[in-house]
Amino acid sequence: MPLRAEQLSAALQQSLQSIYLISGDETLLVEEACDAVLLKAREQGFTERSIHHVESGFKWHDVINEAASLSLFAERKVLDLRIPAGKFDKEASRVLRDWANGSAGNPDTLLVIRTERLQQRQRSSAWFKAIESSGTVVLIWPLAPRELPGWLEKRLQGKGLALQTDAVHALAERVEGNLLAAAQEVEKLALQNLSQPVSQEALLTCLEDSSRFNSFDLIDAAMAGHGSRVTKILSVLREDKGALFAVLGALTSQLRRLGETRGLPPARARTMEAFARRGLSAKALLAECAVLDQQGKGQRLGEAWIGLEQLLLSMAQQPGQRPPSYYQRKLKGR
Repeated sequence: MPLRAEQLSAALQQSLQSIYLISGDETLLVEEACDAVLLKAREQGFTERSIHHVESGFKWHDVINEAASLSLFAERKVLDLRIPAGKFDKEASRVLRDWANGSAGNPDTLLVIRTERLQQRQRSSAWFKAIESSGTVVLIWPLAPRELPGWLEKRLQGKGLALQTDAVHALAERVEGNLLAAAQEVEKLALQNLSQPVSQEALLTCLEDSSRFNSFDLIDAAMAGHGSRVTKILSVLREDKGALFAVLGALTSQLRRLGETRGLPPARARTMEAFARRGLSAKALLAECAVLDQQGKGQRLGEAWIGLEQLLLSMAQQPGQRPPSYYQRKLKGR
């Protein structure tokens, strides 16, 4: 049976499996689950790691050959596969099924697969069932709004922080379900010498003082077509090393909510509805966000901040202003 994210730590204390599949759309939780597996693996002697991004033309036989071979020093190693949910084709399915059944790989190789949320038909496939049977599957689901305050409290406790109940709810409203932004705000609070439990007033003062702008200000500006404001906010946010991933997390969260604006502040809901009517492809935008995320982590060539600025300015460009840029043509599917 698949595990939930909060069950993984206890499972790792019991044993380390030979194959892990970690699936979900919550980037922060997927990354932290993978990090937990990798940490346990290092403790057990898996000192090498190779990362493979599965894209068009990916050569699966290279992975099989690498898994079957020992390094020069015969060290145990981790194969870290990053697979988009739509890339589980016939060859991928066959290789993963064979691996889980023991006819590929070797005992000194640990396979970690991270991917986006899988559809029901994928979770019913032979390769998924094989991994579930011989390894560990972790399915990470988005937090419901009512779950966010509890999640924040645990995160805060891990940093030695205690907030009053109204402050926790104020923080939950501020991040609007974006866990990357939430984690960033918790890190900011941990750097402050605040009297505890932190009141709502002290919380808001601290967060406002730490940054004149936040990720949602930037995204609101892009969706509203305010290109000059996008440039201004980006110039401020770039001074914060962790802001890139908070912005990408917020943008991803908002794009997935296009057409589903219930519960948002009225002004933001109107902005998102107007943006949705412009016809840009949310799927293409999300794909570009994934590329920028990889660039920011050094897993792909390119300057993430430059790419992010180009993407947001293309989003801000109103129809008829000037000929479509590269990004606009791409996002329109042309």
